[in-house]
Amino acid sequence: MFASLAGRSVIVTGASKGIGRGMAKRFAEAGCRVIVVARSGEGAKLVAEDIAVAGGRAIPVAADVSTEEGVAAMAAAATEHFGGIDILCANAGVFTAARIAEMSVGEFDDLMGINLRGTFLSVRACLPELTRTGRGRVIVTSSITGPVTGMAGWSHYGASKAGQLGFVRSAALELAAAGTTINAILPGNIVTEGLVALGSDYLASMAASVPLKRLGSVEDIANAALFFASDEAAFITGQTLIVDGGQVLPESLAGME
Repeated sequence: MFASLAGRSVIVTGASKGIGRGMAKRFAEAGCRVIVVARSGEGAKLVAEDIAVAGGRAIPVAADVSTEEGVAAMAAAATEHFGGIDILCANAGVFTAARIAEMSVGEFDDLMGINLRGTFLSVRACLPELTRTGRGRVIVTSSITGPVTGMAGWSHYGASKAGQLGFVRSAALELAAAGTTINAILPGNIVTEGLVALGSDYLASMAASVPLKRLGSVEDIANAALFFASDEAAFITGQTLIVDGGQVLPESLAGME
């Protein structure tokens, strides 16, 4: 049996929708006290209210993780309301399509600011409280796109997600002395608002490329995060876990026949 995480304080960034919302709700179900962080204060409030209705405890915080002020505010809220930070889910991220020839420097910088700099800033802001407990956990939401696969039009996104893994591996060495672990989850195609917006044809083609013949759910990723946060995962750090239904395994669709 897994030890209980009940009572632990967890920050989830990018938690107003998609994978982040799934993580926030799943940790609340496990008895954690959740700081729901999103750029949209209203979005964060709605998720926190959903958690409260289900019997959990959550505080909404409007913060932009690409800024030092934003991450300082979320760390301060966790300390003020819940007495510290046990777990950080650095999940906030954006994915916007732009081919290299047409991509502006601003588009590149904006995406990197949230996906990569936001990961660094979030970890740095939470580090004093994470390391104080002796059992701190950091879970980074990366992607199979960049570290393992590629998609035309997503070079900046892929670069940011690959960059997160370089950060995780070196950060693991710095955090280890305090008993704090940091690991990354690499989702495949997960059913979220962003994926649905790409259209039914895209969803069908992606499902066809997955050996398990379905797209992933936010719960699939949230459960992986819950494992990395557990006491049972205390000896795992600097690692990556692909959660994609086997999507990266076949060389081609013919490889699944």
